[in-house]
Amino acid sequence: MAQLTYRNAVAHGIAQEMRRDPNLVMLGEDIAGAGGVFKTTVGLLDEFGPDRVRDTPISEQAILGAAMGAAMTGVPVIAEIMFSDFIAVCFDLLANEIAKSRYMTAGQVSLPIVVRTANGGGSRFGAQHSQSVENWVMMIPGLKVVAPSTPLDVVGLMAASVRDPDPVVFLEHKSLMADKQDVPDGEIVDDLGVARVVREGSDCTIAALALMVPRALEAANRLEDQGISAEVIDVRSLVPLDTQTILGSVTKTSRLFTVEENPRLCGWGAEIASIVTDEVFWDLDGPVVRITTPHIPLPAAEALEDMAIPSVDLIAETITKRMG
Repeated sequence: MAQLTYRNAVAHGIAQEMRRDPNLVMLGEDIAGAGGVFKTTVGLLDEFGPDRVRDTPISEQAILGAAMGAAMTGVPVIAEIMFSDFIAVCFDLLANEIAKSRYMTAGQVSLPIVVRTANGGGSRFGAQHSQSVENWVMMIPGLKVVAPSTPLDVVGLMAASVRDPDPVVFLEHKSLMADKQDVPDGEIVDDLGVARVVREGSDCTIAALALMVPRALEAANRLEDQGISAEVIDVRSLVPLDTQTILGSVTKTSRLFTVEENPRLCGWGAEIASIVTDEVFWDLDGPVVRITTPHIPLPAAEALEDMAIPSVDLIAETITKRMG
């Protein structure tokens, strides 16, 4: 058992898979000697060498183009896009090529690619370096999308992503990098498409992702003092989505709140709200309520960024008001 930070867990999870598969390689900007701009790949160059941990030019198109070519010839790749905002620069490769090649070749070509990227706000990086882009990538058929909230989930979901034959977008939250957790020794492998109930409750369900999970948990503790028992679900995987866990919880509690860092329009919570109202409408005692970042570019000013991203106060106040 070792205590790892979220950023250490990224390197730990990658190292586990690179030891298991000697063909697995990494590509990205400043991932080798510099250890990554968020220090998530420290030590990997020393252990695996420059042939397997490769710095690239500052070109997201080159990174994903090389990853796609390698994967099509049977070489599994972990490709880092430094900030998730930069997915926009290589969106054609991700959405039109990588996501569709297995389908268009009738399964003759698989693309074992994990696209790692730093996602989310809270670090005062401004509108072009702070976005939560999970709603960008989950809409693309052919991509799987995960967003871990704890160091243990980082390791387990990294293993599941690397071992999956389809391309996976792996969203690492910048504001969780310093979070610590005990991680067991030995191989850790999780499953994609499995949500986790991280707090039991009976009065309402809160579905949250990545940074919003610890905030939802803190809000649930405050709600308990007001006599409201909130169940918190860490969604973890957006594609595939664990609808059974979510629907089962809503059937029990009869109320659903989603807490989303992505901008409100077309956020992942809207999809869950649609599924819930379609499948268990008659079990609901009130409308599904989405607590989100407004549909605005994220500001860089500290006070304004904190105001935009759902806070513990906003979560608790919104649920208290809606629960009457």
